Amino acid sequence: MSKQRLTAIALLVVLVASFTVLLSIGSEIYREKPPIPTAFTDSNGNAVMTQNDIEQGQLVWRSMGGHQLGSIWGHGSYVAPDWTADWLHREAQAWLDITAQQRFDRSFNELDSQKQAALEQALREDIRHNSVVTDANGNINISLSDVRIQAINQVSQHYLSLFGDDPKLSVLREQYAMKEATVPDLERRQQLNSFLFWGAWAAITERQGQDYTYTNNWPFDPQIGNTPTADNIVWSILSVVTLIAGIGALVWYHAAGKHEELPKPAEQDPLFLKKPTASQKAVGKYFVTAIGLFLLQILLGGITAHYAVEGQNFYGIPLAEILPYSVTRTWHTQLAVFWIATAWLGTGLYIAPALSGYEPKFQRLGVNILWAALVVVVLGSMAGEWIGVQQYFDLDTNFLFGHQGYEYIDLGRVWQVLLLVGLLIWLALVTAAIRPALKVKGEMRPVIWVLYASCVAIGLFYGAGLFMGKHTNLAIAEYWRWWVVHLWVEGFFETFATSVIALMLVRLGLIRARSANAAVLFTTVIFLTGGLIGTLHHLYFTGTPTGVIAWGAIFSALEVVPLALIGFEAIESYRMRNASPWMIRYKWAIMFFVATAFWNLVGAGVLGFLINPPIALYFIQGLNTTATHGHAAFMGVYGMLGVGLMLFCLRGLTGQIQWNEKLLKGAFWSLNLGLAGMVFISLLPVGITQFFAVLENGYWFARSPEVIHSPLVETLVWMRVPGDVVFSIGGLFLGAFLFDIIRKAIAAKNSKTILDTQVSANA
Repeated sequence: MSKQRLTAIALLVVLVASFTVLLSIGSEIYREKPPIPTAFTDSNGNAVMTQNDIEQGQLVWRSMGGHQLGSIWGHGSYVAPDWTADWLHREAQAWLDITAQQRFDRSFNELDSQKQAALEQALREDIRHNSVVTDANGNINISLSDVRIQAINQVSQHYLSLFGDDPKLSVLREQYAMKEATVPDLERRQQLNSFLFWGAWAAITERQGQDYTYTNNWPFDPQIGNTPTADNIVWSILSVVTLIAGIGALVWYHAAGKHEELPKPAEQDPLFLKKPTASQKAVGKYFVTAIGLFLLQILLGGITAHYAVEGQNFYGIPLAEILPYSVTRTWHTQLAVFWIATAWLGTGLYIAPALSGYEPKFQRLGVNILWAALVVVVLGSMAGEWIGVQQYFDLDTNFLFGHQGYEYIDLGRVWQVLLLVGLLIWLALVTAAIRPALKVKGEMRPVIWVLYASCVAIGLFYGAGLFMGKHTNLAIAEYWRWWVVHLWVEGFFETFATSVIALMLVRLGLIRARSANAAVLFTTVIFLTGGLIGTLHHLYFTGTPTGVIAWGAIFSALEVVPLALIGFEAIESYRMRNASPWMIRYKWAIMFFVATAFWNLVGAGVLGFLINPPIALYFIQGLNTTATHGHAAFMGVYGMLGVGLMLFCLRGLTGQIQWNEKLLKGAFWSLNLGLAGMVFISLLPVGITQFFAVLENGYWFARSPEVIHSPLVETLVWMRVPGDVVFSIGGLFLGAFLFDIIRKAIAAKNSKTILDTQVSANA
């Protein structure tokens, strides 16, 4: 059996085994999720809050921006608090003060250390106790002590004022970047409180028969007994061992392997003389749209970052009343997905006919219709999110057309379905164009099949987000959300990119087909071995059983293993830029591939592993360390790769048009240096500062205004400005480059028209 066939079998085994584990874990999450009770009751059995209150409260939370305004269970944005940690801290302080007054007629802070320790122990015994009771009819009731109900009422009053327009909390709202009357309706605010309390209850209530909570003792707060579990520590150590062993094995494999010499490039560019088909020409608008969305994303990123220092204001202008932080951050993160996906989808539509040499009937029409549909979804979903956050929709309409509240899949359900339909149309177009190439038994057949399989996965896996319904338990919603964010974006788009780049380089005669086959199959096996089950590292503390920690820790370590040798890929790509004189045409596409390799190592690898081990994530989930990894990996890897793929396709579309290399050079260095500046001068130092705050006072403190708006952190946020400015200039350079080639293309077309007219007249 050939080595290539063995690798293909290994890939199939990895896929089957990984999805078996993921679905098995998902089944366990369904069974062991934190229960939403029929009612929370007092000591007399009277309902304090009901299941309907909690479920409607979840819809209220989603309508105000959900993850985009603070976070729950550590997932979300970073300026407002983590509502879970904030609620628990406030409830604990209220419980201690109420009990101190009842027992000693003094406030808790006035007691001596012995009395304080005794009350803290009593607090833990009360709030950590699991009082879930299920009756014969399946109704779930959870009883709360009278003291705890009093404490809950105090916290509830604080949140009713905070999410309303109480002038006493206007300064706090400004620090949280919340607009006045975030949730104007009192009934909605009361329902919101029920949902926020339920999230806090799950984070402090021990699972039945266990000594850890539904969120595996997250968030860290020693006063209430939330400290790292044994699983958290043990599997973190084993993940580091796995990482070292995996890197060692891969280095050994790489050193022992046979490395073929690169082929001698052709005398002329193999792609230069090939004229683009009608559908390939139509793809050009995808790249124009992608750059337009990218520039808009940069603008919104600057506004969103500025809210971290001026709260509701933008250089003194009360912008938050018109564009709340939750809206600008929604658009900023969503546009990142949209512009990168648009560039990649355009690449798929361009490369499919190039591979097969076949232009299906009505392909150009399909490409144009799909582009129009994508524009409608982008603009429609953005408008719906703004309307939803402004609370103009009722809760049911908001779910359909407004803001779903889940980061990266914020768009309303109707827009979400339409986007899935668009992806299926894209898959149909790619299938129609690439079908002849799938039947040819050539050297590149395995890579073409890997490319097509990744296209199928891209088309279908976005649909995982539809498994979250209107009232889906948050633990289950997070499970399916990460199927989209991790598997769809980080998994199958990565496979698509690997195979596309290999095919491009083979077509240029820069690498051998046999080498490309072996490299793509092996890389895909290695990447997906860790990447699929590695999804679980996002779910350590989202109401999941401890088995998630074991699987996630080990396989997220394996995700980093192939990135350790990414430098070899970068060097090989860099050398290709001078392989032949005509390669100067592809220089900057190759350079963006080199940048992708660099950020894969630094952003996805180093900064990813910084937060991946359970013990690390336990303390720093939802701090700016997460944003550090997010920016470096998302823009550094997927963004740079999207630009590289776009430039490669534009090279074929623009023919003999002379490119402005200075603009591309400026774009390349500005984007990379600007990204490095914002990550290492601002985001990472802020995250480390918060890390110290967590260890010293608990997680709630690191997300509080005392830290977020401390002089040190605000100074570090301001230090982000140089990096942001340089990065923005890079985006403008890219936009100017695209405008320049469009201008030249129009001029060339007009010249040809004039020439044709003259020839006809002379004839």
